[in-house]
Amino acid sequence: MTDISVRELPLFPLPDLVLFPQEVLPLHIFESRYRIMLQTVLEGDGRFGVLRWDPEKKTMAEVGCCAEVVQHHTSEDGRSYIVTIGQQRFRTLDLIRKTPFLTAMVTWIEDEEITDQEALSKLAIQVESSLRDVVGLTAKLTDSEMFLPDDLPDLPRELSFWVAAHLDGPVSDLQQLLLQSTDTKGRLQRELEMLDHTKRQLAARTALKDTFSNVDQANS
Repeated sequence: MTDISVRELPLFPLPDLVLFPQEVLPLHIFESRYRIMLQTVLEGDGRFGVLRWDPEKKTMAEVGCCAEVVQHHTSEDGRSYIVTIGQQRFRTLDLIRKTPFLTAMVTWIEDEEITDQEALSKLAIQVESSLRDVVGLTAKLTDSEMFLPDDLPDLPRELSFWVAAHLDGPVSDLQQLLLQSTDTKGRLQRELEMLDHTKRQLAARTALKDTFSNVDQANS
Protein backbone atom coordinates (compact mmCIF):
# COMPACT_ATOMS: atom_id res chain seq x y z
CA MET A 1 0.00 0.00 0.00
CA THR A 2 1.28 3.52 -0.87
CA ASP A 3 1.82 5.90 2.04
CA ILE A 4 -0.43 8.88 1.22
CA SER A 5 1.58 11.09 3.59
CA VAL A 6 4.58 10.83 1.24
CA ARG A 7 4.57 12.47 -2.18
CA GLU A 8 6.81 13.82 -4.90
CA LEU A 9 7.07 17.60 -4.82
CA PRO A 10 8.89 20.18 -6.98
CA LEU A 11 11.11 22.42 -4.84
CA PHE A 12 11.73 26.16 -5.04
CA PRO A 13 14.61 27.22 -2.70
CA LEU A 14 14.51 30.91 -1.83
CA PRO A 15 17.33 32.86 -0.12
CA ASP A 16 16.53 33.57 3.54
CA LEU A 17 12.78 33.25 3.01
CA VAL A 18 10.61 31.09 5.26
CA LEU A 19 7.02 30.53 4.15
CA PHE A 20 4.36 29.73 6.75
CA PRO A 21 0.91 28.14 6.33
CA GLN A 22 -1.77 30.59 5.16
CA GLU A 23 0.76 33.29 4.29
CA VAL A 24 0.59 34.89 0.83
CA LEU A 25 3.76 34.77 -1.26
CA PRO A 26 3.93 36.58 -4.64
CA LEU A 27 6.72 35.42 -6.94
CA HIS A 28 8.29 36.53 -10.21
CA ILE A 29 9.28 33.47 -12.25
CA PHE A 30 11.94 34.18 -14.88
CA GLU A 31 14.65 31.47 -14.75
CA SER A 32 14.13 28.80 -17.40
CA ARG A 33 14.15 25.89 -14.92
CA TYR A 34 11.45 27.53 -12.82
CA ARG A 35 9.41 28.36 -15.90
CA ILE A 36 9.43 24.64 -16.63
CA MET A 37 8.60 23.91 -13.01
CA LEU A 38 5.66 26.31 -13.03
CA GLN A 39 4.26 24.79 -16.22
CA THR A 40 4.54 21.33 -14.68
CA VAL A 41 2.92 22.53 -11.44
CA LEU A 42 0.01 24.19 -13.25
CA GLU A 43 -0.62 20.99 -15.19
CA GLY A 44 -0.88 19.19 -11.85
CA ASP A 45 -2.37 20.28 -8.53
CA GLY A 46 -0.75 23.73 -8.53
CA ARG A 47 1.58 23.00 -5.62
CA PHE A 48 5.31 23.14 -5.04
CA GLY A 49 7.58 23.28 -2.02
CA VAL A 50 9.24 26.46 -0.76
CA LEU A 51 12.44 25.88 1.19
CA ARG A 52 14.79 28.38 2.80
CA TRP A 53 18.19 28.56 1.11
CA ASP A 54 20.99 29.85 3.35
CA PRO A 55 23.29 31.85 1.02
CA GLU A 56 26.10 31.99 3.58
CA LYS A 57 26.19 28.29 4.45
CA LYS A 58 25.11 27.23 0.95
CA THR A 59 22.58 24.85 2.48
CA MET A 60 18.90 24.16 1.97
CA ALA A 61 16.54 23.60 4.89
CA GLU A 62 15.00 20.14 5.31
CA VAL A 63 11.63 21.52 6.42
CA GLY A 64 9.60 23.83 4.22
CA CYS A 65 6.06 24.81 3.37
CA CYS A 66 4.00 23.78 0.39
CA ALA A 67 2.84 26.73 -1.74
CA GLU A 68 -0.33 26.59 -3.83
CA VAL A 69 -0.66 28.81 -6.90
CA VAL A 70 -3.88 30.85 -6.63
CA GLN A 71 -3.17 33.42 -9.36
CA HIS A 72 -0.81 33.43 -12.32
CA HIS A 73 -0.06 35.54 -15.37
CA THR A 74 2.53 34.87 -18.04
CA SER A 75 3.80 37.73 -20.18
CA GLU A 76 4.80 37.52 -23.84
CA ASP A 77 8.48 37.12 -22.96
CA GLY A 78 7.73 34.01 -20.90
CA ARG A 79 8.06 35.57 -17.46
CA SER A 80 5.33 34.71 -15.00
CA TYR A 81 3.90 36.57 -12.05
CA ILE A 82 2.18 34.32 -9.58
CA VAL A 83 0.53 34.57 -6.19
CA THR A 84 0.76 31.58 -3.88
CA ILE A 85 -0.51 30.76 -0.41
CA GLY A 86 1.24 28.54 2.12
CA GLN A 87 -0.37 25.19 2.87
CA GLN A 88 1.05 22.16 4.72
CA ARG A 89 4.55 21.97 6.10
CA PHE A 90 6.76 19.17 4.84
CA ARG A 91 10.07 17.47 5.53
CA THR A 92 12.36 16.51 2.65
CA LEU A 93 13.11 12.79 2.65
CA ASP A 94 15.17 12.40 -0.50
CA LEU A 95 16.15 14.52 -3.51
CA ILE A 96 15.20 12.48 -6.53
CA ARG A 97 15.96 14.89 -9.41
CA LYS A 98 18.04 18.03 -9.91
CA THR A 99 17.10 18.74 -13.53
CA PRO A 100 15.26 20.39 -15.08
CA PHE A 101 14.30 21.52 -11.55
CA LEU A 102 14.70 20.17 -8.03
CA THR A 103 12.25 17.44 -7.08
CA ALA A 104 12.07 15.51 -3.82
CA MET A 105 10.06 12.93 -1.97
CA VAL A 106 8.56 14.67 1.06
CA THR A 107 6.35 13.84 4.00
CA TRP A 108 3.84 16.18 5.62
CA ILE A 109 4.42 17.24 9.22
CA GLU A 110 1.87 18.37 11.78
CA ASP A 111 2.01 19.69 15.34
CA GLU A 112 1.81 17.21 18.18
CA GLU A 113 -1.60 16.60 19.75
CA ILE A 114 -2.45 19.04 22.54
CA THR A 115 -3.63 17.55 25.83
CA ASP A 116 -4.35 20.79 27.74
CA GLN A 117 -6.43 22.91 25.38
CA GLU A 118 -7.40 25.38 28.11
CA ALA A 119 -3.78 26.22 28.95
CA LEU A 120 -2.97 26.55 25.25
CA SER A 121 -5.90 28.93 24.71
CA LYS A 122 -4.78 31.10 27.65
CA LEU A 123 -1.27 31.24 26.21
CA ALA A 124 -2.64 32.27 22.81
CA ILE A 125 -4.62 35.08 24.47
CA GLN A 126 -1.43 36.29 26.19
CA VAL A 127 0.42 36.27 22.87
CA GLU A 128 -2.31 38.26 21.15
CA SER A 129 -2.44 40.77 24.02
CA SER A 130 1.34 41.30 23.90
CA LEU A 131 1.17 41.60 20.13
CA ARG A 132 -1.44 44.36 20.39
CA ASP A 133 0.67 46.13 23.00
CA VAL A 134 3.72 46.01 20.73
CA VAL A 135 1.74 47.40 17.79
CA GLY A 136 0.25 50.14 19.94
CA LEU A 137 3.60 51.19 21.40
CA THR A 138 5.24 51.13 17.97
CA ALA A 139 2.49 53.36 16.58
CA LYS A 140 2.93 55.82 19.46
CA LEU A 141 6.71 55.84 19.14
CA THR A 142 6.64 56.45 15.38
CA ASP A 143 3.61 58.79 15.40
CA SER A 144 1.90 56.59 12.84
CA GLU A 145 -1.27 54.57 12.57
CA MET A 146 -0.71 50.83 12.88
CA PHE A 147 -3.37 48.17 13.17
CA LEU A 148 -3.54 44.41 13.34
CA PRO A 149 -5.70 42.77 10.67
CA ASP A 150 -9.34 42.08 11.46
CA ASP A 151 -8.86 38.46 10.47
CA LEU A 152 -6.01 37.79 12.91
CA PRO A 153 -6.14 34.01 13.58
CA ASP A 154 -7.82 33.04 16.84
CA LEU A 155 -6.76 29.39 16.87
CA PRO A 156 -3.47 28.85 18.77
CA ARG A 157 -1.60 26.99 16.03
CA GLU A 158 -2.61 29.42 13.29
CA LEU A 159 -1.84 32.41 15.54
CA SER A 160 1.64 31.03 16.22
CA PHE A 161 2.30 30.75 12.48
CA TRP A 162 1.04 34.30 11.85
CA VAL A 163 3.26 35.81 14.54
CA ALA A 164 6.30 33.86 13.27
CA ALA A 165 5.67 35.02 9.71
CA HIS A 166 5.51 38.69 10.73
CA LEU A 167 8.65 38.94 12.85
CA ASP A 168 10.73 41.99 11.94
CA GLY A 169 14.40 42.12 11.03
CA PRO A 170 16.87 39.49 9.80
CA VAL A 171 15.21 36.60 11.62
CA SER A 172 15.13 33.80 9.05
CA ASP A 173 17.15 31.48 11.32
CA LEU A 174 14.57 31.92 14.08
CA GLN A 175 11.67 31.63 11.64
CA GLN A 176 13.08 28.35 10.35
CA LEU A 177 13.19 26.98 13.90
CA LEU A 178 9.59 28.06 14.50
CA LEU A 179 8.45 26.56 11.19
CA GLN A 180 9.95 23.14 11.86
CA SER A 181 8.78 22.98 15.49
CA THR A 182 5.90 20.57 16.04
CA ASP A 183 5.10 21.96 19.50
CA THR A 184 2.34 24.60 19.31
CA LYS A 185 2.74 25.53 22.97
CA GLY A 186 6.51 25.82 22.69
CA ARG A 187 6.22 28.00 19.60
CA LEU A 188 3.74 30.34 21.30
CA GLN A 189 5.85 30.48 24.47
CA ARG A 190 8.93 31.49 22.48
CA GLU A 191 6.92 34.17 20.70
CA LEU A 192 5.47 35.48 23.97
CA GLU A 193 8.98 35.87 25.38
CA MET A 194 10.09 37.79 22.28
CA LEU A 195 7.01 40.02 22.29
CA ASP A 196 7.34 40.79 26.00
CA HIS A 197 11.02 41.67 25.50
CA THR A 198 10.11 43.96 22.60
CA LYS A 199 7.28 45.48 24.61
CA ARG A 200 9.62 46.40 27.47
CA GLN A 201 12.08 48.01 25.07
CA LEU A 202 9.35 49.99 23.32
CA ALA A 203 7.81 51.09 26.63
CA ALA A 204 11.17 52.42 27.79
CA ARG A 205 11.74 54.29 24.54
CA THR A 206 8.20 55.70 24.62
CA ALA A 207 8.64 56.91 28.20
CA LEU A 208 11.91 58.59 27.21
CA LYS A 209 10.23 60.24 24.24
CA ASP A 210 7.39 61.52 26.45
CA THR A 211 9.93 62.93 28.93
CA PHE A 212 11.76 64.91 26.24
CA SER A 213 8.43 66.05 24.80
CA ASN A 214 7.31 67.37 28.19
CA VAL A 215 10.64 69.16 28.66
CA ASP A 216 10.33 70.80 25.24
CA GLN A 217 6.78 71.93 26.05
CA ALA A 218 7.88 73.35 29.40
CA ASN A 219 10.67 75.33 27.73
CA SER A 220 8.55 76.68 24.94
